[in-house]
Amino acid sequence: MKQKVTLRMVLNQLQTTYCGTLGVEYMHINDPERCNWIRERVENPRFLKYDNEKKLHIYERLCFADTFENFLAHKFNTTKRFDLDGGEAIVPALKDGIDRASELGAHSFIIGMPHRGRLNVLANVMRKPMQLIFREIVELNCDSNDHSKNIKGEWGSSGDVKYHLGTSMDRTYPDGRHIHLSLVANPSHLECVNPVVVGKARAKQYYCGNRPEDMCNVVPILLHGDAAFAGQGVVYETMQLAKVPDFDVGGIIHVVVNNQIGFTTNPVHSRSTPYCSDIGKAFGAPILHCNGD
Repeated sequence: MKQKVTLRMVLNQLQTTYCGTLGVEYMHINDPERCNWIRERVENPRFLKYDNEKKLHIYERLCFADTFENFLAHKFNTTKRFDLDGGEAIVPALKDGIDRASELGAHSFIIGMPHRGRLNVLANVMRKPMQLIFREIVELNCDSNDHSKNIKGEWGSSGDVKYHLGTSMDRTYPDGRHIHLSLVANPSHLECVNPVVVGKARAKQYYCGNRPEDMCNVVPILLHGDAAFAGQGVVYETMQLAKVPDFDVGGIIHVVVNNQIGFTTNPVHSRSTPYCSDIGKAFGAPILHCNGD
């Protein structure tokens, strides 16, 4: 016999779904099937339910990110840094997204991001050896081979400043899955890396066979600051190519770290929309608002 559903139960579930620490915007999407697909999942009582093992795994990854930031703050307190500063949750979020996508068949991930949090992503997502990261921070006048002789694999350095560097690595999961991660090097100009990441992803899809499944198996990920995402024209220009033949990559995961200030500008003086992510509504993209705390 089915359990009776009362109005209070429905109201409580809707409040849990839409009034908690994760907000979901999808009613602007013109496709009813896509809206219903999202609604069926986010309004499900099992949405965001994790067992204790999963919670501990997320917490462990968050501790790695937070400890790394605290170490840099104490060890290099006089060095100019672009730390996550409250956005440490981006590290377990990225890692969990990559894990889940790989379970669904994805094998290549191309990441583009700004300066802020780059060292943390290099260390905890890309698994770049920390001794190399610290050596690049102090910029010692020494032979890099002496400090790299015990490090396995090739970890290139372009000789540029530490927040411009990229890297790539191959990762093997315990169950035998293989994935390739690539963090693209970027210039100082905000968001210029966006078309580079999309172009690299499209090229990889083409040389993997250019089949529909290759669109799903090569995943571009772009990280942004809130002011840059709303204010830089290259963001809109890149998104405008989403459905253009020969430019379509099957979708991009955009992650916006919103610290409520664009270097020195308050949101009220930098954009006309309530949220920095509202540009995504022009393209029918679902938007998730997550409280980083």
